[in-house]
Amino acid sequence: MTRNRALKHVIRARAARSGERYTTARRHVLNDLESQPRLVARGTAPAAAAAPPPAPTVKGGLSDAKAREKTGHGLVHWFDVLDRFGGVERGHTALARHLTRDHGVPGWHAQGITVAYERARGARAANQRCDGEFEVSVSKVIAAPVPDVVKALSNRRRRRWTADVDADLVTGLSGAFDAPTSKGVVVRADGQGRFRYKWAGTTVQMSFLPKASGKASLVVTNSKLADAGDVERRRALWRTALEALARSFA
Repeated sequence: MTRNRALKHVIRARAARSGERYTTARRHVLNDLESQPRLVARGTAPAAAAAPPPAPTVKGGLSDAKAREKTGHGLVHWFDVLDRFGGVERGHTALARHLTRDHGVPGWHAQGITVAYERARGARAANQRCDGEFEVSVSKVIAAPVPDVVKALSNRRRRRWTADVDADLVTGLSGAFDAPTSKGVVVRADGQGRFRYKWAGTTVQMSFLPKASGKASLVVTNSKLADAGDVERRRALWRTALEALARSFA
């Protein structure tokens, strides 16, 4: 029995005995193994512990600290796992599935590790999705409840805060909200709202999230962008727009 198969056998045995999920049992088993004292040959001094490899610095994806917290291993370990699996040529879906299915990494964290790996290996730029498209998200906390923020985007109130906002952005916003076929912002029972529309060949999704003290967070995700330069241009436009919207409630 290989070491990997033996480890899985121990993890499954613990899960069956304790009723824990596989990922929880795996974390406990690995922690127990790492905490066991190393055997030292009689008459020899223990060797100094080797310094761990430096954590990779990657913009985007799961951080090294969060990877250690959630999986018991840092990014160096998981990057090596993915290298041995076949590297970025295997594709994002296969890499993330390998971490989840064969190594017990929870799905969301497997996605984050895979994104960090792809960026570290040069297969994905910042703000680039696994399908090659670029997107940018900009958010702002506004001192007003969700219904009031939604109203501020309507035709009459929109004019109060868009004077210094990019004209093309305002035109796209107006066309989306004022179109006869527009259904407006769909607000759920929990107070969260969504609005999605097309703008100059790209897709804009607005997410309205209620916050404490009667405030709201507005998150705008602009996807299907052409390249990294387009990302930064749209980031600047949306930041200006959301700041202007927030000032209208100050």
